[in-house]
This record gives sequence, C-alpha cells and structure tokens, in this order.
Amino acid sequence: MSQTVDRALSILPLLAEGPADLGRVAERLGVHKSTALRLLRTLHEHGLVYRQSDQRYRLGARLFALAQQAVESLDVREIAHPHLVDLNERCGHTVHLAVHEEHEVLYIDKVESRYPVRMYSRIGKPVAITVAAVAKLLLADLPETERRALAQRLDYPMYTSRSTPNATAFLKELATVREQGWATDLGGHEESINCIGAPVIGADGRAVAAMSVSAPNVVVTAEELLTLLPLVRRTADAISREYSGRTGSGPLPDRALAASPAAASPAPPHAHPTEDHP
Repeated sequence: MSQTVDRALSILPLLAEGPADLGRVAERLGVHKSTALRLLRTLHEHGLVYRQSDQRYRLGARLFALAQQAVESLDVREIAHPHLVDLNERCGHTVHLAVHEEHEVLYIDKVESRYPVRMYSRIGKPVAITVAAVAKLLLADLPETERRALAQRLDYPMYTSRSTPNATAFLKELATVREQGWATDLGGHEESINCIGAPVIGADGRAVAAMSVSAPNVVVTAEELLTLLPLVRRTADAISREYSGRTGSGPLPDRALAASPAAASPAPPHAHPTEDHP
C-alpha cells in the first residue's frame, strides 16, 4: 500500500511540469501502463488530476483548492496568534482558533489557560461539530442550501442534556448565530465546560475562521464567561481587520456574522433556550 501511495504522489510533481499522457506517466514511474492508469483514475476521482480532451492529464482544480485552503489557514493562524495570546493574558482562559475544511471543523491554534484545569483539545483535532461554538459560527456562514444539506447529513450525539438533538434544532441555532454574530457552547459537549466565540471575517465578508474562549465551571460560571463576549468580539474584529488588510475603525462587511461587538449585550443563558445547545 505504501508503494502505491508513493507512486500516486509521484505523479503530482510530474504533472506540475505540464500535461502528460499515460505513456509518459508510466515511463516516469517505471510501471506498466495499466498500473499508471489505475493510479491516474484514483487521483482523477479525487479531483487531483484532470483528463483533457487530448487524453493527456494535468493537475486538477481540487489540488489548487486544497493548496489555497492550506495557505489561508496558515495565514490566518499566523495573523491571529498574537491576538489570541493577548486575549489569553487578559482573561486567563483557554483560547482556540478553528477553520472549516471539507466536512470537519478543526482547531488550528490554541493558547492554554493559566488555571490548573486544562482543556483536552488539541491543534489539528476536529471539534464536536453539532455543539461547538466555533463550528456553529463557521457553518452558520454557509449558504442556506448548504447549511440545510449539511444539517441533514450530520449525526446528533447527545453528549449532555444540552446537546443539539436534531437537524431542526441545529438549523434554528445556526440562524440565531448568523443573526447575532456570536455563538456559545454552554455545557453542550461537556456539562462542566462553557465556551463563547466570534468569527474572523475575510475581505469578502465570509467567515474564514472562528475563535473562542473556553473555561470550566469550577473556574468561572457561564454567566461570568458571557461578560467576556465584548472582549472576544473585539479580538475577532481585530484579527479580521488585519487578515483582510482593513485599517481604522470603519465598519466590517455588511453581514450578520460581522456585526459590531458593540451590539446588544448577551442575555443570560436561561433567556435564550437555543443558546443552551452550544
């Protein structure tokens, strides 16, 4: 299997030199044409190579899309990190940065809490997509048809009594998040952990990442954590402006998820039932 993977990956730098036919690919790999064809078909199925009308193969658009996503993720992490550290120093709690890739929401940065109780989350690890605040922020920004299709595909594990139970409830939460521009996870994944988050907005007004602050109940209550929301949103706005190349204090793009951090203060969690399903 490792040899097959190695051969398949060896095709990509070859095609980076320019389109190549089956014979050239087989010759470069030192394999029979039938073997080269199987490898090319597999790469084609995944969108990594494309078969032209002249029967030559070139790199596929999917490969460029993945590369672009990787570059954007690295860029936003580099830009965001000093802001995450500053936020952590001001509040003391765990700070995360996450992005939406393929069908997962992944943590790409984390600054640990100063308190003895630590979060088990890790960079590169997928979040609990139906309850995590960062996931709600990123999925709420999808076009409506994509949101609905995704909601229907997901499973809804009941991690706690506050977990999102089904697609209908999830879509309702995403609509709320989209309207207010921030999200919470108040015991939805773990009874003892609460989280608040805000989106990082790109130049096109879309959410390119989401950041959050998380803390256990033994350190701070949900109500106390919610008082940090203005600070969290200001931090997200600062990252958004730097990432997008905007300067000054002018308005962010006119989208709900880019709403001003000076918007109405959050009500206590009991006042918004949907916010009890982070």
